Amino acid sequence: MKNTYDYLVVGSGLYGAIFAHEAKAHGKSVLVVDKRPNIAGNIYTENVGGINVHKYGAHIFHTNNKKVWNYITLFAEFNRFTNSPVANYKGELYSLPFNMYTFNKMWGVVTPEEAAAKIEEQRKEITGEPQNLEEQAISLVGRDIYEKLIKGYTEKQWGRDCKELPSFIIKRLPVRLTFDNNYFNALYQGIPVGGYTKMIANLLDGIEVRLNTDYLENKDELDALADKVVYTGPIDAYFDYKLGTLEYRSVRFETETLDKSNFQGNAAVNYTDRETPWTRIIEHKWFEFGKDEDGNDLPKTIISREYSSEWKSGDEPYYPVNDAKNGLLYAEYKKLADAENKVIFGGRLGEYKYYDMDQVIAAVLDRCEKEFAGAIV
Repeated sequence: MKNTYDYLVVGSGLYGAIFAHEAKAHGKSVLVVDKRPNIAGNIYTENVGGINVHKYGAHIFHTNNKKVWNYITLFAEFNRFTNSPVANYKGELYSLPFNMYTFNKMWGVVTPEEAAAKIEEQRKEITGEPQNLEEQAISLVGRDIYEKLIKGYTEKQWGRDCKELPSFIIKRLPVRLTFDNNYFNALYQGIPVGGYTKMIANLLDGIEVRLNTDYLENKDELDALADKVVYTGPIDAYFDYKLGTLEYRSVRFETETLDKSNFQGNAAVNYTDRETPWTRIIEHKWFEFGKDEDGNDLPKTIISREYSSEWKSGDEPYYPVNDAKNGLLYAEYKKLADAENKVIFGGRLGEYKYYDMDQVIAAVLDRCEKEFAGAIV
């Protein structure tokens, strides 16, 4: 008996939705399942009182990849939001990424030459090859910026002392001797007008989607429905953790609606001291300039405090802990995955890889070109 669908796509996030869209465009029959009650995975946005709330953390789209930009803008109009976070260190406010505004506030320097001299003077503390994140950070920006703007935030984010973290985490720290606080500095960036959920809905238009459906709990029954499976969940969960559990960092959110029009004046404020328990506060309305879809000012605001934590069973996995131990374990799971000839493993969880959104799009489009042996439709 022929299976009902050509493809079963597990997960309706960015990877799953794009794959499903391309499969349908190439004449394939597709079923998408998701264990959540909503589509869009971790980029799900919920409209609350005219504000698109990023329910699973802030997602700011940015890319230098023209192919990716041309593709994703078929499904959403993007606004011109530019990520310019603020760092709050015990009430002192600094501009991020590190730029001339930061250096002026930190040291009173006015020219790029003065800033470079100050950094160079402080970098001398590290003489050999940096052995950990702390040494790497000091070798890039000096002790003052490390102590105030990196150390506390990083230790909260990873739950480990900076001396215990590998140097590569911070190797590409942006340091600019210009008055440029455009964090990503990407050619294309912004937020989808109307929210990410609307964008995913456009990708899934005309495709059958079953929500509140846990694939792993109904695996045999669901597998029987399709010729091939596209799996975007955790790779170790797919194999019932038989080689051990991969580690993740998780994030907990405390979200509240405030009866005021403006809480912090910026979409993202990072709290960089160790004592403040949250890593940052997101004020969602500023991703869309404080206005609803009709351009009206919003009288209330919604904020989310983010708390980083070690992942445990039942939590949402967010960031893979890409250290040597987990890398070796993933490599063993990858061997098992490669042996599954009817299953495609994709996305951040399926590939145990930290992906930005544009990297997810590039990866799935590349996979689709191979899978459907032709141009993207």
